[in-house]
Amino acid sequence: MKTWNAKGEDFESKRNWFVIDATGKSVGRLATQVAMILSGKNKPTYTPHVDTGDMVVIINADKVTLSGNKWLDKKYFRRSRFFGSLKETTAQEMLIKNPTFILEDAVQGMLPKTKLGRKMIKKLKLYAGGEHPHQAQNPQILQ
Repeated sequence: MKTWNAKGEDFESKRNWFVIDATGKSVGRLATQVAMILSGKNKPTYTPHVDTGDMVVIINADKVTLSGNKWLDKKYFRRSRFFGSLKETTAQEMLIKNPTFILEDAVQGMLPKTKLGRKMIKKLKLYAGGEHPHQAQNPQILQ
């Protein structure tokens, strides 16, 4: 018997497109669902070293929810490499400034921290409103 391994060129042209409406959904639970689809773990052909995942379009990313008091307690940090340059932003401020960043950061944290993970995050398309320009790909709606 031989074990079958996926090859990258087998999946480049066979990617499915999915649309997820983020209205009223929790950030963490939505991010885990999206990370599974992007990495291909929901398919029987999953191979850890090959990108077998599908494309995901998330609409209404500005209408996600956080449980508890996380809108004020959760902080996002950024810094330059100069001393004293650490800047922090709460989740509530980040939702106003860049509404898609909260979901993108959550999903990216659940993907591998390698070249493969950087390739996977490019298959995620986030939109703050209810419209997206990917109708030509005939995306399937996920709940």
